[in-house]
Amino acid sequence: MKTQSADTSIEAEKVLISLLRKASISQKFSQVCSMSQLVSQLSKRAIARANSNLNEEQVNLLFVEYHYGKELAERIRKYLGERKK
Repeated sequence: MKTQSADTSIEAEKVLISLLRKASISQKFSQVCSMSQLVSQLSKRAIARANSNLNEEQVNLLFVEYHYGKELAERIRKYLGERKK
């Protein structure tokens, strides 16, 4: 058996696959949600580090622009601007 990852031993991968197979749907879903949240947090942190002059709202808007497109980010900016009035 060839491992899926070059830095993982065959034994470790077999254990991981076994654990994944035994996990319930809710456990798997929880893991996916957790991983998705982590990736979003890491992305926002990278944006904040690269743009230290931005506040949290601006970082979040840039995150939306990078991941969902400029059009949606502009619509959110407009909505937030109108809400602040």
